[in-house]
Amino acid sequence: MTETDDVSRQERAALIRRWAILTLLMLGALIGFVDRVSISSALAVAEFKAHFGLSDVARGWVNSAFFWSYAVMQVPMGWVVDRYGVKWPYAACFLLWCIASAAIGLMSALWGLIFMRLIIGAAEAIVVPATYRWVRNNFDPNRSGAALGFYALGTKFGPALGAPAAAWLIVWFDWRMMFVITGLVGLVWLVPWMLLARERVSAVSTKTDTHKPSAETSISLRAILANRFVLATLVVYFCYNYFTFFCITWMPAYLVEQRGLSLEQMGLYAFFSFAGIAIVAFLSGWAADIIIGRYGRPVFVRKVFVIAGFAVASTVVLGAWSESQQAALFWNVVSLSGLGLATANNLALCSIMLIPGPIVGRVKGIQNTAVAIAGIVAPLMTGWLLHLTGSFVAPMTLILAFLILGAVTVLFAIRPEWAPSIPQRA
Repeated sequence: MTETDDVSRQERAALIRRWAILTLLMLGALIGFVDRVSISSALAVAEFKAHFGLSDVARGWVNSAFFWSYAVMQVPMGWVVDRYGVKWPYAACFLLWCIASAAIGLMSALWGLIFMRLIIGAAEAIVVPATYRWVRNNFDPNRSGAALGFYALGTKFGPALGAPAAAWLIVWFDWRMMFVITGLVGLVWLVPWMLLARERVSAVSTKTDTHKPSAETSISLRAILANRFVLATLVVYFCYNYFTFFCITWMPAYLVEQRGLSLEQMGLYAFFSFAGIAIVAFLSGWAADIIIGRYGRPVFVRKVFVIAGFAVASTVVLGAWSESQQAALFWNVVSLSGLGLATANNLALCSIMLIPGPIVGRVKGIQNTAVAIAGIVAPLMTGWLLHLTGSFVAPMTLILAFLILGAVTVLFAIRPEWAPSIPQRA
């Protein structure tokens, strides 16, 4: 065996391990989203609402409770993964949120329900900073669209599977057993994670930064927060996620209460919508990688995909304004699926390509705070507007306004020359 053959074998082994760990990160996100969105199916069930005495406004508060602690913990979790790595912090947080999710089935008072949701939110705050830290260290930043699109399968198939699975478990058992089952089943994931996870796959031939920032590669949190590029990405993430969190928290109620679907039918249409965005996200990230590899201009290519995704997603208002159930359901699927054009490409554009490796965890923590704020605002605003108007037309029209704002921000404010840089010691 020649030295070249040995190197080639090591590279193949590294490639397999890299994608195996990425698969676990994708599955971890999927499980997290199942535990995150199961509450939305329960909130469409009369028995659950009566048990906790929930009005439309109160349902908005319950939906947003997860994001209170999720928002608060984003920057601390970003610091944790930058300082201590990914494997052990992720494992500890995963265990905590699974147990808290199962414990919701044992709650008898509203304060207990909200407290468990707060625990889940705090623990799941590890997912995004940890994943992006690992991807940035193990994939070429300019060709990371396929990797991020693959990871996005978990964030989108989680709601796609979580909503119908929760609905079916409620029908087969009850809402209490639904939470216990969805919470505890996910714990199986910890076994392969502990066996396979590594901070860096050393045989990777990508030019990534060292794991721990040195004195020469330090940058303050204040400097990151003052950076114009980072501030622009916060607007983009808020606008993108306002729509997705409306779908995660209120789509089941919209389909059941305004469009007249049964709980089982709702689960089916929710699956199609979230499966659509998952598949489109992966394929568009992969397609953008190919185009960039052939023609270059990575920032321009990513921007085209992101703006196209926002444009297609804007068709959500056609469903809101339609009097036909079939037309409303069609645009419900098309709008969310179309947003997938933006998903992986936005992640690559705003969080990987132009962000120095040593600060990815902290930057992503800051960006995900904007995501969490969208998670707080979207269910609250939807509940308030629904209470005010008795219809989902106003909440879904507000989504259109945010999508337009997001597209304009990408076009004019996501500029490479504004991206953060790390000062080097002379």
